[in-house]
Amino acid sequence: MATDDLQLRDASAVLAKAADENFPVAPFFLPRAWRDDLMAVYGYARLVDDIGDGDLAPGGADARHLGVDPGAADDRLALLDAFEADLHRVFDGTPRHPLMRALQPTVRRCALTPEPFLGLIAANRQDQLVTRYETYDDLLAYCELSANPVGRLVLGITGTATPERIRRSDAVCTGLQIVEHLQDVAEDLAQGRIYLPAEDMRRFHVQERDLAAPTAGASVRALVAYEAERARCLLNEGTPLVGSVHGRLKVLLAGFVAGGRAAVSAIAAAGYDVLPGPPKPTKPRLLREVGAVLRGEG
Repeated sequence: MATDDLQLRDASAVLAKAADENFPVAPFFLPRAWRDDLMAVYGYARLVDDIGDGDLAPGGADARHLGVDPGAADDRLALLDAFEADLHRVFDGTPRHPLMRALQPTVRRCALTPEPFLGLIAANRQDQLVTRYETYDDLLAYCELSANPVGRLVLGITGTATPERIRRSDAVCTGLQIVEHLQDVAEDLAQGRIYLPAEDMRRFHVQERDLAAPTAGASVRALVAYEAERARCLLNEGTPLVGSVHGRLKVLLAGFVAGGRAAVSAIAAAGYDVLPGPPKPTKPRLLREVGAVLRGEG
């Protein structure tokens, strides 16, 4: 198989994960240019998360693309450093990784800046060094790096960024991140991380060993319900973003908000027991939520 074919296969494996997200990444109804740009940004965000989670495809292809010595292919911080160096090449040179090369035309066409991309790298570096969050404000600061840059990139791609839209987008993205953390409590714990604020765990009399149980007890369920309500409030705070734009972009943003709302509903439908596995929204529920967001219903 030719080198170019191998690189395309490696990139496709990352992009295929878009189907598992709570919300549509680049739905069919968008203009082709937007779909291409959104998938380029998704590929970047997915790859940096896979590096941070140690979830790269076996064989070390990504390390080779980034110029990392095979002996350091499991060193997440070394990979993130090499990834950041390749990001800078997106802006001032020829990047090495195929997903970075796919990103370069989007960056140029949309006049995107390095800051949101760097934020996502910083979040994944933080994941290697910080595994517990004492307060909700600490968690929000993490989401400022791990989630909010994605919304800002969407606004940049569509040429719709304003200070007020960015503020609303940040609320939606942080809400989505908190929902994802709630869905993935067991998975995150297996990686040694807890994104439930320690002060809230104490308030609800939840200890770390309670999160390792096969199913959640009453205290864990109460804690998850409390954090889910916080996420729902953030999503509602950001919902006016949808009404501030028009056309197909409005439908896209409604899909983001609806994905978060539907996931919160799935968590509630599971009795806030997220420990057996991530509660996932059904497609009918997602479509109902899209309609409610478009109608401006809370």
